[in-house]
Parts: sequence; C-alpha cells; structure tokens
Amino acid sequence: MTVPVPAPVPSDLTFHAVPDVLAHLAGGWHVERTVRDLADGSEGRFTGTTCFSPLPAPDTDTAGLLHHESGTFTWHGVARPAERTLRFLPGDGGAGTARVEFADGRFFHDLDLRTGSWTTDHPCADDLYRGEFEVIGADRWRSRWRVGGPAKDLLLVTEYRRAPSSPRAPEEV
Repeated sequence: MTVPVPAPVPSDLTFHAVPDVLAHLAGGWHVERTVRDLADGSEGRFTGTTCFSPLPAPDTDTAGLLHHESGTFTWHGVARPAERTLRFLPGDGGAGTARVEFADGRFFHDLDLRTGSWTTDHPCADDLYRGEFEVIGADRWRSRWRVGGPAKDLLLVTEYRRAPSSPRAPEEV
C-alpha cells in the first residue's frame, strides 16, 4: 500500500524548536480540525478544546500528560459531541520527545519536536496513518494525518492554538 506524500510545506515557514515537548504541550488548546474524505469529497469539521494535564498518579509510574479532547464533530450536516483521550509519556530521545499512547496503553506513535517538525506512521489494520506535526510558534501547532488503504482515504488537518489562560513553558516565555 502506498500513501501519497502530502505537498511540501512552503519554504518561508519556520518551525519552532521544542526542547521539552511535555512542558510545551501542557495546558489548554483551542482545536479546529477538518476531515476530508478524498474518495467522495465529503468534508467534516471538529471544533473544541484539548487539555494536556498531568497523568493521574495511579495511571503511570512515569511523568506524562493526559490529552483529553472534546468538542463537536459535524459530518454530512449532522453535529455530534466527540471526544478522545491519549497519553503522552516521556520519549526515549530526551525532553524534546514523547511516546503517544491510546488511553488503554496501546502504542500510537512517537513524537520528536526538537526541530519543530516530525513525521511518523501508524499502521492500523490494512490502513496506514501518516502523521506530520509542525510547531509554528510557542502558541500554535498543527497535525496532518493522511490515511490511506482499502478502508479509508482521508486527510485530517488539525490546528491547535494555546488557550489565553494557559501559560507557556518556561523556556518559551
């Protein structure tokens, strides 16, 4: 299975290096996501919030963040509540990296934002999710997931903007 590579990022876009990914993500974010079905042209939208908060003590022996996203997903004109939970744990590559897991502890993908951008793959049954992460600044980042395979042909683009009440990590102030 071949997943088309997304168009290159414009060369005038400078990424924001992140020395400590968990400190950078901690706090609240406004979320806007478009979901496009490339097979039939349908497009949906998610709007809501994401909160990265410390993992509850009994959940893990390691420091990490609980990512809880909630909001409204509109597909084919029908709006429904939507939410998801992930776990962001310290990565093997130091503070600029994280191991991302589903809420039940299954591995999802690695994340390395030391250069401000990262590409990763997540196989799911016969489909492949290719994720691109770009940190645009201290208060803005984006993810792009291109999903291809026999069951899906999707492009999900998510824009995250730090909520005004969420402080920046110390190295970014």
